[in-house]
Amino acid sequence: MAKKKNPEEGAKHKNNPNVMGLRPEVLEQPITETLEINYMPYAMSVIVSRAIPEIDGFKPSHRKLLYTMYQMKLLGGARTKSANVVGQTMKLNPHGDAAIYDTMVRLSRGYGALLHPLVDSKGNFGKVYSRDMAWAASRYTEVRLDGICAELFRDIDQDTVDFVDNYDGTMQEPTLLPTTFPNVLVSANQGIAVGMASNLCGFNLAEVCDATVEYLKHPDCDLTAVLKAPDFPTGGELLYDAAEIAQIYNTGRGSFKVRARWRYLKSENLIEIYEIPYSTTVEAIMDKVAELIKAGKVKEIADMRDETDLTGLKLTIDLKRGTDPDKLMQKLFRATPLMDSFACNFNILIAGMPRVMGVREILEEWTAWRMEGVRRRTYFVMKKKQEKLHLLKGLKKILLDIDRAIKIIRETEEDAEVVPNLMIGFGIDNIQAEYVADIKLRNINKEYILKRIEETSTLEEEIADLQDIVGNPSRIKKIIISELGAVKKKYAQPRRTEIVYEHQRLSEPEPEEEIPDYPVTAFLSREGYFKKITPASLRMNSEQKYKEGDGAWLQWECTNRDELLVFTDKQQCYKTRMSDFDDAKASVLGDYLPTKLEMEAGESVVWACVPGDYSGNLLFFFRNGKAARVELSAYQTQTRRRKLTGAYSDKSPLAAALLLREDLELAVISTEGRCLIFHTALLAPKATRTTQGVNVMTLKPKYSVDRVEPVERTPIVNTARYRARSLPVAGALLKGEDRGEEQMSLL
Repeated sequence: MAKKKNPEEGAKHKNNPNVMGLRPEVLEQPITETLEINYMPYAMSVIVSRAIPEIDGFKPSHRKLLYTMYQMKLLGGARTKSANVVGQTMKLNPHGDAAIYDTMVRLSRGYGALLHPLVDSKGNFGKVYSRDMAWAASRYTEVRLDGICAELFRDIDQDTVDFVDNYDGTMQEPTLLPTTFPNVLVSANQGIAVGMASNLCGFNLAEVCDATVEYLKHPDCDLTAVLKAPDFPTGGELLYDAAEIAQIYNTGRGSFKVRARWRYLKSENLIEIYEIPYSTTVEAIMDKVAELIKAGKVKEIADMRDETDLTGLKLTIDLKRGTDPDKLMQKLFRATPLMDSFACNFNILIAGMPRVMGVREILEEWTAWRMEGVRRRTYFVMKKKQEKLHLLKGLKKILLDIDRAIKIIRETEEDAEVVPNLMIGFGIDNIQAEYVADIKLRNINKEYILKRIEETSTLEEEIADLQDIVGNPSRIKKIIISELGAVKKKYAQPRRTEIVYEHQRLSEPEPEEEIPDYPVTAFLSREGYFKKITPASLRMNSEQKYKEGDGAWLQWECTNRDELLVFTDKQQCYKTRMSDFDDAKASVLGDYLPTKLEMEAGESVVWACVPGDYSGNLLFFFRNGKAARVELSAYQTQTRRRKLTGAYSDKSPLAAALLLREDLELAVISTEGRCLIFHTALLAPKATRTTQGVNVMTLKPKYSVDRVEPVERTPIVNTARYRARSLPVAGALLKGEDRGEEQMSLL
């Protein structure tokens, strides 16, 4: 039974929403449902409406700013204060004046972030290559649209693009700008959305126009022959890698390296850096160089200063006496942002959906979109001409009897009846009658009317031509090609980023690495623990420490500069150097190679060697009885690659491996207890790492190769019994005196 409420208690708490049943209702909702309802729309809004550019090459913030300036008559007009533009843009972009001005700065000529700036600026707009140089407030700077913007807004009033209402429905704005060239490839763009990003590098305008024309003519053309490589407003040198560029052009993802340009002034013994990579800043470079000097890794620099002025960027490095400038710059390229990578991610919105596309696919989408824009423009012009022709045809009928038309107008009592009476009198429609009725009295003469009628035949020819264009894609392509040629002729500029091909880099001196060179002894245990010990430390204590169940396996006498090749059970080879490991003592376990070399999960070491000068061969023996002889030079790389895939054949598990400097006799022993002795000269060397090799030992089912080692390191006495003159053979069963299993050790 419910308890009766106390009226006084109710009055006492009548203003408290948490009593008397007025507590707000709390609804339980799964977190996944909350994310779906609230977060996903936000994520899509960021992707579609803010961060990712569309096929015209602009984000919404860029488009709203430029269209506002176009509406303010700033294309070809005088400059106005930036604050005026920012205020007007807020009618389309209500995200605050600071964000709008930041967008304007990036598009400006003064800032220099674009190959072809879209905003002609006056005043301090900072610099793209400076992290700390702040731009002046919007009330101090002035702007107008740059001349190339005429190509962005050409025919925008001729139905080339769609218009939509702004955020409060008081005005309209274009959904895209009808660019006459692929601005999406010319203007660099970067954006970070929710769960995805976009990073487009710029290309030279002339090369983009040529590539588009070539694509329109031959869709399967080789784009790399025309569109050579990206181009940046900050210049620099692009280290051309054909495979990397092809990957970017095909997939829209990949990276390439750009380095600074410099000159050496011998008379003053200094280096001047006058162009730097687009992705870094002067301050970042100087901070890193100062860090290297402080750490003692760079000792050739006496002083470094920023001498950037109105003539442009300049970093000056004073050298110590006797310094080789080429070697120093090679060292700085490797250790500082003077050489930096640009990661491409050509993520573009197509019909409201983000897509990562290669250059060919971008050109395909742009040409399809541009062809539709030209078709819409042609159709718009054709409709205007058809309307004019329609009026002139009505005027032609009036010519047959001008006096009668005047009489009809004069005898009509009411003004509203003039048009209907003309329609009845001459058999014309309402639009034609309105046109005739609005002709001035002074124009009702034979000469005027004849001139108007002469236009009829001309209009009919033009309309027929326009109708042919609307329905003929090949003619639309010719129009686009003509427009691209005009854009190239008027706005093209020479490349700013120099392309340095691989053959041009071969003569460059390799920097001497500051790695101390001294003898060491390296040890690798069966479970993959590695340690490097100096002779002095080894003399003090030579007893090695291992984990329980682990033990000695491989050992090398080498130097601190030697490389180490580590082979794994997943047919991969990890390349490292002795200098990458700290000097250790015999009393420690050492570095666990799978962790130290960042191997894949579950990957383990099966063998390792010190290649030295990469002369000689590697012998791989597989469980199935086959052996492969691979030239050691197949594992040598020009760059410091850390991992080689496909290090050996994956057709059968690896039983043993040996480093062969010169031919010798080997003993191959199977799990059946059979032995085969053969000379390695019988195996021909191969240059392919993944070769399956040749059959060496014929095995019975359920048996496999157990171990392989040089004959002189085995207890075999009767070597002639097991020696083979040709391969493959099954081998002979080991006799008791030849076994000596307790003396044998696996290499």
